[in-house]
Amino acid sequence: MIQDSHFEELRPPPSPDAPPAGRRLTAAPSPTRALVRIAAPELARRAQLEKTRGRLVVAACGFALLFGAVGVKLSLATIIDPAIPKLRAAPRVPTGTPIVERAPILDRNGEVLALSLQVSELYANPEEINDPVATADRLLTVLPNLDRERLIARLTKRTVPGTDRPVEFAYIARNLPPRQQQAVNDLGLPGLHFQPAERRFYPQGSAAAHVLGSVDVDGHGVAGVERSFDERLRTNHEPLRLSIDVRVQVALREAVQKAIADFNGVGGAGIVMDINTAEILAMVSLPDFDLSDPASLQRQPGEQVRPGQDPHFNRATVGLYEPGSTFKLLTAAMALDSGAANIWSTFDASRPIHYGRFTISDYKGKNRVLMLPEVLAYSSNLGAAHMAMLLGPQKHREFMVRMGMTQRLQVELPERARPMVPSPQHWRDINTMTIAFGHGISVTPLHVITGISALANGGILRQPTLLAQPPGTQREGVRVISERTSETIRKLMRLVVTDGSGKSADVPGYFVGGKTGTAEKTGPHGGYLRDKRVAAFVGAFPMNAPRYSLYVMVDEPKPNAQSHGYATAGWVAAPAAGNVIRRIAPVLGLVPETERMAQIQQAIAIPLQPGRPPRAAAPAAGAPAAPRATTPATSAPAPAASPPRAQLLPVPAPAVQPPLLRRTDATATPRPLLVAAPPSSRDAAHATH
Repeated sequence: MIQDSHFEELRPPPSPDAPPAGRRLTAAPSPTRALVRIAAPELARRAQLEKTRGRLVVAACGFALLFGAVGVKLSLATIIDPAIPKLRAAPRVPTGTPIVERAPILDRNGEVLALSLQVSELYANPEEINDPVATADRLLTVLPNLDRERLIARLTKRTVPGTDRPVEFAYIARNLPPRQQQAVNDLGLPGLHFQPAERRFYPQGSAAAHVLGSVDVDGHGVAGVERSFDERLRTNHEPLRLSIDVRVQVALREAVQKAIADFNGVGGAGIVMDINTAEILAMVSLPDFDLSDPASLQRQPGEQVRPGQDPHFNRATVGLYEPGSTFKLLTAAMALDSGAANIWSTFDASRPIHYGRFTISDYKGKNRVLMLPEVLAYSSNLGAAHMAMLLGPQKHREFMVRMGMTQRLQVELPERARPMVPSPQHWRDINTMTIAFGHGISVTPLHVITGISALANGGILRQPTLLAQPPGTQREGVRVISERTSETIRKLMRLVVTDGSGKSADVPGYFVGGKTGTAEKTGPHGGYLRDKRVAAFVGAFPMNAPRYSLYVMVDEPKPNAQSHGYATAGWVAAPAAGNVIRRIAPVLGLVPETERMAQIQQAIAIPLQPGRPPRAAAPAAGAPAAPRATTPATSAPAPAASPPRAQLLPVPAPAVQPPLLRRTDATATPRPLLVAAPPSSRDAAHATH
């Protein structure tokens, strides 16, 4: 029998209903009652194990803390401590809202013209720099373009003017590429930091400099399209698509640049436009600047720029020049559309027109009576003056206003000039006569091509635009001449290229039409400078179905051996225009009409001396003119009747001598202005339109 002293009995506490002690139970044990008996030595052993386990845990924790401390110490000694100087000098890029990128600018075909990319700006905290001279010298090893004295001044500790607060921010360099940023990092200089910024890139360089313009250091547009659409580019991330075709832009720029170089000009301009939508496909002003070179965007202090040679000056939209003989197309359109003249009208170009002490004459004139087509083909100033006087100053000015030659154009550029024209009360006979051949009025090249495009496209004047239009868009416009007059003008433009001064602009198969214009420049004190001129050509192609117009101008060309001593538009601008058309016509998808050349030429030809005019009754005196529509006309008006026979109009001497004409003998007396009429029907052969 096992003694009770060797066991510890574990049982539940006695129930109140349990029997007295010492009484043996004979019933089976209750299932709810469990007895566990453990020997005393086992209990001692377990207690010892628990004590040992606790000691082991304490020892393990101690060893863990010890090895952890050793590891931290080793890390500090071998990794962190050596890196602390570099970490202090490393760029601290602030976190937060990322910089909003300026929207890109594309050409009409999706080529990138302007794009913003993330770059870094280097700045210094002078409070963290102990030796500004040594820091500057080391920094110059990777940024050699910085000015040493200025750099040292920026790195030197100082206070904000008027306060005792230290300066903690000073710009060192902007728009650093990644390679230079890494080079600065490798120097490990304390006090130098970087912050993110945005830089505008122009992949095409100077190809469209004056169109695109530029942005300032804060990314805001300051010129060109960048300024006109500044808010749109900053708030709308969708690309801005321009009407510019970079292929045409490059070809035009190279052609104008070559003409300037060949004739030693001081500058030039060129424009290519869709004749039906007035979209500008190319606009060039030379000299220009490289948008990819920030240094070329700023003028150096004290830099002297000769007049007319400022690369930031947009000659195409701000330059004001006398258009010269290109305006004779406007004069002819005015006379034809009003019914005051037709292609059979004749004008006396046999002798100069004397007005007070000034004289209007022709350059290499024919010295005979000219028919209207001859006036344009031979570029007769006398014929144009007579033609304009058929309508007089008031109607002439009204036509110029209708053609947009007295107001700024609504193109999407901030750089736009207002033409210089006589005021209404000072628009007299002499002004009408001189403006008729492009003198006494100054307009921009964009004015000229916009007006001539309206004459050749069916008679609709549309404001030029630099925004790409969806295919098939019919832009609103104002009718300025009838479709029939426009058809006649196209034939006259073609005549100038086939038989007149614009022969060098012709390109076989493209039926180029246009008009040359050479104008002497005015001096700073008034009067004309005989040795300084502007040579221009304005035209369109193909004349059987005009698609595009172009303008080429060279400022102050000089004669050369190839031009046989001439520097007029026929030798300077017309060949350049022909070179442009040869390059851009295939790019624009125009196929030369080589198989039907004779047939097409016959359809758009007009003879220098048309035959007998048709018999037509003159309109009733005082009959109202047809209203001007704002959309293309659906029907052409009836042919204009012939003007009355020649008559002598006395022209009084002006009260103030206009400085726009060449001075002759001071004692010359005014002579009457002869306005010739078309030949009588018995002298004519047949009608030609």
